[in-house]
Amino acid sequence: MVKAIYGKKVGSTQIYDENGSALCVTAIEAKPCKVIQVKNTTSDGYDALKVGFGEVKEKNLNKPKKGEFSKAKVEPAKYLKEIRLTDSDNEYKVGDNIDVSIFNVGDIVKITGTSKGKGFAGVIKKYNFHRGPVTHGSHSIRKPGSVGMCSTPKKIMKGKKMPGRMGGERVTTPGTKIVDVLLEQNLILIKGSVPGAKGSVVYIRKV
Repeated sequence: MVKAIYGKKVGSTQIYDENGSALCVTAIEAKPCKVIQVKNTTSDGYDALKVGFGEVKEKNLNKPKKGEFSKAKVEPAKYLKEIRLTDSDNEYKVGDNIDVSIFNVGDIVKITGTSKGKGFAGVIKKYNFHRGPVTHGSHSIRKPGSVGMCSTPKKIMKGKKMPGRMGGERVTTPGTKIVDVLLEQNLILIKGSVPGAKGSVVYIRKV
């Protein structure tokens, strides 16, 4: 059975465990993902399931997406994603649903999402650099300092930490625990934080 699903980050909240201790959790709404296509090594070069999820009006879909859904004879969905399979043993077929019941309380999962964009940031905000001197007429309080090189190698080395765009990157959390699975609400409660803004799409897979 596939141990992965796509969902939307709802937000953070606080619950209490059986000992009365408060736990900070992130709620992820993972409505059933419908299998649109089954890919295999012979025809596609790798094993995967193409799934669709999210409600959408048919008039808002372009013709290529409409063609995929009509070919599979399933209801249109807003998002089309893939779930990679580790081997060719697959029990799913086109039209099947993948829902939150594949997870259990206590499972350790990895979550992949797009982190919040912070815009253009300096080296202090982006890399936690120290400030420069603030007295005696210094004009280098928040500047990165010298970045040049001597006669050898006469260039700025690749990877130099400098001001630039911060956030908005694909991020995967280390193993985090599932605190609760609410089947009727299609919700998964994850201990701790999850990358991304509210409403962003995240990929959950069991470690």
